[in-house]
Amino acid sequence: MSKHQENMAKAATYLARFKEKGVLNRIAGEDLPAEGGATFETISPVDLAPLATVAKGTAADIDRAAKAARAAFADWAAMPGGTRKKLMHKIADAIVARAEEIAFVECMDTGQSLRFMAKAALRGAENFRFFADRAPEARDGRTLRAEGQVNMTTRMPIGPVGIITPWNTPFMLSTWKIAPALAAGCTIVHKPAEFSPLTARLLVEIAEDAGLPRGVWNLVNGFGEDAGKALTEHPLIKAIGFVGESRTGSMIMKQGADTLKRVHFELGGKNPVIVFADADLERAADAAVFMIYSLNGERCTSSSRLLVEESIYDRFTALVAEKAKRIKVGHPLDPETIVGPLIHPVHEKKVLEYIAIGRSEGATVAAGGEKFDGPGGGCYVAPTLFTGANNGMRIAQEEIFGPVLTAIPFKDEAEALALANDVQYGLTGYLWTSDVTRAFRFTDRLDAGMIWVNSENVRHLPTPFGGVKNSGIGRDGGDWSFDFYMETKNIAFATSAHAIPKLGG
Repeated sequence: MSKHQENMAKAATYLARFKEKGVLNRIAGEDLPAEGGATFETISPVDLAPLATVAKGTAADIDRAAKAARAAFADWAAMPGGTRKKLMHKIADAIVARAEEIAFVECMDTGQSLRFMAKAALRGAENFRFFADRAPEARDGRTLRAEGQVNMTTRMPIGPVGIITPWNTPFMLSTWKIAPALAAGCTIVHKPAEFSPLTARLLVEIAEDAGLPRGVWNLVNGFGEDAGKALTEHPLIKAIGFVGESRTGSMIMKQGADTLKRVHFELGGKNPVIVFADADLERAADAAVFMIYSLNGERCTSSSRLLVEESIYDRFTALVAEKAKRIKVGHPLDPETIVGPLIHPVHEKKVLEYIAIGRSEGATVAAGGEKFDGPGGGCYVAPTLFTGANNGMRIAQEEIFGPVLTAIPFKDEAEALALANDVQYGLTGYLWTSDVTRAFRFTDRLDAGMIWVNSENVRHLPTPFGGVKNSGIGRDGGDWSFDFYMETKNIAFATSAHAIPKLGG
């Protein structure tokens, strides 16, 4: 039996429970169908076969979950940070123990290849450990002295929060949002994306099995227009953490306005990788290829625009095209696969439509540019490179969220900066140059919340993560996460008997 066949057999075992029992909501520690019994099917992008029947939550389910989160909040918020730390480390240990199951289920539910998803659970565990270690200090503040007065600041958990996560790497991104909320002392109502709901169910199970009190973490499946809208409008939910499309973020902000929701958005991107002629071109090409074709190009931080200095444009894009053509497209559980099927037929259609748009706009297809005939006949698209493009084209301006790279030449540093900033997004940027003074100048003026110089996206968890313009509001990572999930309180102590104004006496 080959390793691929062995993986398939294991995946079938892990998925059997979902096929047999479906995916129920989890509210106050109970498995519950949606009110009224409505369901929907989740399918595998590998072969479009049903994986499970999923509870289709509505406003009634969200209301029940929000009330459960509110009922659990006081005790969870009052729990000493050291106790929360120990519990969150137990959750991390349990994630590691089930890492293979999580990876295999995620591969079949999302189409992401095992070579990347094998690390997803371990990254999720790392997220829990990172924020667990900060739980004992989450309420710490500062002492600010003034004449006759000492001010002491502290932080308090904001209350029950709603977490809405995307379909591209759902397990890891769920831990990235939920772990700091728990460490801060918040309780949670989690609505995962309807395209990939399976590992969210595993995650809440793991947490409760590790000892998380009932009601602290509630899971409601469903669609954005029903469950999502109800969550963003619910008066008991004090904040919404959302990862997804910019358009959806705008809708959430409108829906949460009446209840003055605090929002944290990680939204879309059309991120540039800028390559100057003095860069290490082989390393830059490897980084550009990795950042657009890994995770099927379905990542907010993908480098989907390639801006290259004119003098090396032809040579560099030929190098990228050569690498793109050698990428193995295949079944996500095949250890050799790099690019698997896209998440869903709806998304595959969108990506193929953008490839057709690129052709119609006059760009040249230097690699890929078509649907790929992959195993199972699912949503496969070949890694694609457009050359001869300009920044006015739709393929250069709009987020495609797939394995499609658009290469644009520039004359000099000023034009490179203008092209890089000439989009509605500002999540990340990647700069390749050996000129350190240029790196300082350029990054200072680049419209992006995160920038990597001479590197692909390498995350350091204490650093802030987030974007500008239409790419988001707020920052995750380190104490920046606590700034969102907690309220800051100031207490002023008089240290002398100062004169108090007398009125009416």
